[in-house]
Amino acid sequence: MELGTTLNTTAGVGAQKAAPSELAQRIIQQTSKGYRGPAILMLEDGTVFYGRACGAAGTSTGEVCFNTSLEGYFEVLTDPSYAGQIVTMTYPQIGNYGIDPADVQSAYPGSPERAADAPALRGMVVHDMCATPSNWRSSLSVPAYLEQQGIVAIEGVDTRALVRHLRDHGAQKGIVSTEVFELTELAALLEAAPSLVGQNLVRTVSCAEPHAYTAADLPAQHAFASAPAAEAGRYRVVAYDCGIKRGILEGLARVGCDLTVVPWDTPAEDVLALEPDGVFLSNGPGDPDAVDKTYSQVEKLIGRVPLFGICLGHQMISLACGATMEKLKFGHRGGNQPVMNLLSRRVEITAQNHGFGLVFPTLGELVPELSGGVAEHPADGDLRFWVERGIAPVVSNERFGRIRLTHVNLNDGTAEGIQLLDKPAFSVQYHPEAAPGPTDAHYLFTAFARLMDGEPDYLNIDIATDRLAGWVFASE
Repeated sequence: MELGTTLNTTAGVGAQKAAPSELAQRIIQQTSKGYRGPAILMLEDGTVFYGRACGAAGTSTGEVCFNTSLEGYFEVLTDPSYAGQIVTMTYPQIGNYGIDPADVQSAYPGSPERAADAPALRGMVVHDMCATPSNWRSSLSVPAYLEQQGIVAIEGVDTRALVRHLRDHGAQKGIVSTEVFELTELAALLEAAPSLVGQNLVRTVSCAEPHAYTAADLPAQHAFASAPAAEAGRYRVVAYDCGIKRGILEGLARVGCDLTVVPWDTPAEDVLALEPDGVFLSNGPGDPDAVDKTYSQVEKLIGRVPLFGICLGHQMISLACGATMEKLKFGHRGGNQPVMNLLSRRVEITAQNHGFGLVFPTLGELVPELSGGVAEHPADGDLRFWVERGIAPVVSNERFGRIRLTHVNLNDGTAEGIQLLDKPAFSVQYHPEAAPGPTDAHYLFTAFARLMDGEPDYLNIDIATDRLAGWVFASE
């Protein structure tokens, strides 16, 4: 972006340096965007990006990450798993189809302190923001929404350069501002901001009181694409809300679950007193090790009731089994992550949003006779070792017996799913509800229903057929 020395504001020398030239200002003012003023993004390592404001005015800090989805920006904006983060969208044009509030992903029911649809993320970074969307469902532009919700955002950034920097150097703290432009002041504010590691962000996005969700709560606005729920009320399920997405509640309701959604720290005894057919562990933000009040309850639930966990829920089951988590260099966020299902040998294109992952060998020693004769975990930790050999390895866990690795990320060889063979429990690291993202993993909701039905081979599902289940176009 062209930098100039004049600016029609009194924001100070730093803002003058960050602003476009006077000529550029006049040109932008004549476009549909209008002139919005300068904005700045600084990373923890001192890297600086200049751009234009495209959301609310202010200053915000958080972990800077990136999402590779081509669409679904509103679902990203309202995903509670982004609490504490400044999200960079890699697709260059954001906002073209606007926003329909019916697509909000926050499932929080609302309270006097926090609105039901309040986004949890700290800021947004895009290359080009559309201020005049065109879509029959749109009722609001993204810049208007960000301003309405108080989310600071910056456009005009070379997001390719930013993403490559994060890939090379790892996710890191950042600060985005439309009001502070002196680099020393920004650096001081950023240094004072807390790190994502060690923070319990789940408690900031979970519900405060239990509430119900059934097929009757499915949004009528989605009826044009979604088929009616099958066998409504067949299962009673308790869902731990660690920042649960509404699309996940909808996916569970569509396979026949009547849900009681409970806070993240609900005691296991209270859950079992509800006599559920199964317990679901949701997605959520931040460092899983800091959410000990959830995984300590999961440890009490394993073996007592069928369990299904996704994303943070997968990490909760893993931690309950005594595993170790690791902070990934830049995480997995987007709708195009390839995952190998080691049981079916099918590749699923998955939607993901996480910055921590399971260290699979910490679950236990390999059982050679159930792992193709292999007695040692791969030394480099790359689980694509098992993909190449067509083996779903099994370890012996001190707490819960045999645990099988079921899914592996094909990009970096990290663990994406496990199955407890001696207890009714399984989990995956990704999001199967396609909000946003592909429908390849839809079968996991069906697998949970089969687990609650007592089917021993509950994960043996034709995903090519099941991925169309629940959609109107499946019958066309």
